[in-house]
Order: sequence, then C-alpha cells, then structure tokens
Amino acid sequence: MCAYFAFNYSRDVEEALSLGIETIQISKKLLKATPDAEKVKYCYECSACTASCPVAWMFPKHYNPKILLQKVFLDSREVLNEAGLWMCARCYRCYRRCPQGINLPEIFSATRDLAVELGYTSQAKNKLWEALKLIKEETPLAAVNTWLCLRPPEEGFKHSEVEKLVTKVLKNFVDDYKKEKILPTPKTRKEKIAVVGSGPAGLTVAYSLVKMGYPVTIFESLPETGGMIRVGIPEFRLPRNVLDVEVHRLNKLGVEIKTGITVGEDLTIDDLFRNGYDATFIAIGAHKSRELRIEGEEPETITNAVDLLRAINTGKSVKLGEKVAVIGGGNVAVDVARTALRQGTKDVNILYRRSREEMPANPLEIKEAEKEGVKIHFLLAPKRISGRDGHAVVLEFARMKLGELDDSGRRRPIPVVGSEFIMQFDAVIPAIGELPDVSFLPDEIKVARGNIVKVNPLTLETTMPGVFAGGDAVSGPATVIEAIAAGKRAASSIHRYLGGKDSS
Repeated sequence: MCAYFAFNYSRDVEEALSLGIETIQISKKLLKATPDAEKVKYCYECSACTASCPVAWMFPKHYNPKILLQKVFLDSREVLNEAGLWMCARCYRCYRRCPQGINLPEIFSATRDLAVELGYTSQAKNKLWEALKLIKEETPLAAVNTWLCLRPPEEGFKHSEVEKLVTKVLKNFVDDYKKEKILPTPKTRKEKIAVVGSGPAGLTVAYSLVKMGYPVTIFESLPETGGMIRVGIPEFRLPRNVLDVEVHRLNKLGVEIKTGITVGEDLTIDDLFRNGYDATFIAIGAHKSRELRIEGEEPETITNAVDLLRAINTGKSVKLGEKVAVIGGGNVAVDVARTALRQGTKDVNILYRRSREEMPANPLEIKEAEKEGVKIHFLLAPKRISGRDGHAVVLEFARMKLGELDDSGRRRPIPVVGSEFIMQFDAVIPAIGELPDVSFLPDEIKVARGNIVKVNPLTLETTMPGVFAGGDAVSGPATVIEAIAAGKRAASSIHRYLGGKDSS
C-alpha cells in the first residue's frame, strides 16, 4: 500500500511540476506578447474588473474577469480550455476602472492567440462555439456581439490564425441560424409590451420578454430593424447579414416588428397605453450629433458624423474629397475616419483635444485606424471655421495643454495662448458625441442634461409609471454589450412590474 501511495504521490508531483513549467512558459510568452501584463503583479484583487463587467453580470457562472486573469498566470492549461476566454466583450470598462490600469482585454486577447499557437486549435473552436451558445441563450445578438468583440477583419485583409478561426466559427454559427427551425414562443401572458426602438437594448428587451410569454411589439422609425447597429456601425466592422439572421430569428420567436413608424409623429406614448399596451420600453439610442459650437459652424461647412454613417450604411454615395478632418476621439470618430478611407479619401485626419491616454475610443480600433493610414493629431481643438476658400473649409485650431482632472475623470484641455493656426480640408466632420432625440417624450418623463432620460437606477423605470428606458438613451453613447445588459435588466423589471416573479 505504501508503495502504491508513493507511486501516485510521485506521479502527482511530476504532473504538478509539468503543469507549473508549462504555466511559466506561457506566462513568459504572454509578457512578451503583451508588455502590459507585467502590471498584473500590482493587482489589488479589488474585483473592480468583475464589478464593472456587463458580461460577468449576465453570465456569472461562466465568466469572471478577475478569476480568469488569475487562471491565466496560475493555471494556464485550464484557462486555454475555457469558454470564458472567448466571452470578453472588449468594452474596456474593466481597464478604465482598474486602479492599476491592468488591460485585461489585451491580456485575454493575447491568451487566445497563444491557445492557437500552442496547438489548442480544436479546443478553441469548441470553446468559442460553446461561448456563442451560452450568449445565444441570454441575448438575441450572440453573433453580432461576438463579431464586434472578436473583430474578424474584412475580406481582403490579412488574417491571423486566431482571426481565421473566429471568422470560420462565426460564419458557421450564422449559417446554423438559417437552418434552425424556430417556433413561436407560446403567449402565456396577456399583458402587452411596446418597445420604442430596435437597437441592442430594444431587441434584448423584446427577446427576454417574448421568452417569458409576453406579446411584444417593436416600433422602429427607420425602414429596417437594428437601430444604430445597422446605421451607425460600418459594414466592414459588422456584415449586415449577421444582423439580419438574428433579427429574423427574433421575428420567428414571435416578436412583432413594425418599421417606418415614428413614436412622436405617428403615435404617442399615451397612444400606446390607449391601444392596450401595459408597459413601454424606450430604447431610442443616441442618433443626434453634438455641435462643435464654434464660430462659422454651418451646414455648408460641416458634415454631420451620424448622418454620414447613416447615409453610407443605407447605400447612398458620399464624396468627401481628398482631405478630411474628423473632430473627436471616440468610437464614432474612428468609425467615420476609417469609413472615409473606404470612400476614397486619401488624407484622413482625426483631431483630438486631449492626449492618446485620454482618448475614449476602443484602443484596438485606434490601432487599426492608424495601421490603415488614418493620421491622429493630439492636443488640438477647433476654434473657428472661416468658411470656404474655393472648395476647401478653412479651420482654425488652438493647441491645448492638459490641466487638472475634470468630471469625466480625464485631464481638462486648456488652450495655449497664441498657439492658433489654420488648416484647410475638403470636409470637416464633428464626432464629439451623440445625443438622444427626446423631443417626443411627454412631460411626465423627466430628462437630464445631455438629453439623458432619467430612470430609477435599479429598475430603469422612468418618472412616468409603466414606462422604462435603457441603452444609450439612459447611459449616453456606450457599447453594444452595455446596451444588451441594460435590456436584460429592464426586461426583469418590466416582468416584476406586471406581477411576474423572478425565475431565480
């Protein structure tokens, strides 16, 4: 017996040593691939990453950024075989809220690369498929969200091995949607729900409530379903057929979708209640571009960023000229800049008033834009548009320096006296933020600064009983996964409001 235990003990030690050596080797590779991983040794284990993660909130049994990060460096063999490795939405909320600035999304991305490099390709395919199935159970946008998070490059661009794997699995997943036999969900509840807007928050509310047995109708002002996913995200980032198959599935499940109907013009919120709807969810997104509010800003001297993306995404031809200025540093600014390149503009410039560190756009998108040829100029702010000199727009800038932190948590840009200079462009495109259009809302629904709809932070109910709101209309412009999470929360609140009980 002693020999038996001694043999098994020695075998366990040998296996543990082998695992430890492999983990050390992988850790070294990660540190080389992602220098930021060095910061992990300063981790407080405060769980700010997990607490701020919308994916962890929706999938607590399958995804926890803090634990996943620990496993990456302590038990790498296990983490390479986990579905959670493929569930990070790359919204960078964890990174921006981490007191030590640990870039978890980039570490997880490098870990996925290593999984394929070390021969875990088959497991990676299976685990990505498993992650997609888990997301599909909870949201109507499993393929859309994963496509935006893992970002397979468009056709014609060089693909890494991981990108090839992701592209293949996602295409197969979308093809499975087309073959799937979908039956309408039985209507077990008599209360009717109206959803105003068909972006990610609206689609998620509809999906969650129809699965609970509620009759749900979506009212969308645009001719097609999808909201900002369809008209605000360039097709090179999200092929339209990916969105189409998921909308089709939602329709088949029993969600009624009425396009071309504008709430506020064709009917009002009060009309919805008069027509027998027992609760309403407002998911109108943020479709209005903020103005620069500088001298000379006129329709003939600027091109609206949101309108430009909508025009191109709906098939209209747009000519911007040879040299374009995009004002701003967020995701829309980067999308507009990369879109301008694809429209034939040779010289595309992003002009941002803070430094790279303060730039709110997705870091990966910034890198991709620069790789494609977009020039990014920091610490510049527009001061005046002098009008057109022939075909060019004359734009006056001031150089900026950074001062103390402002309300956004970023250092405040301060103009440098006497630093003004001018530049000429064929088109100037402000992309400094978006606002919800709340002009149609009744007086009972209170609105805060920035056209943000006021809601109870726990239930997402507005100041009008029976009316809930979520997504960009409440948070301001945010990521798709954040809007999906808001839709999940709102659906639970609406269910409770109508007398239902939590499934838990």
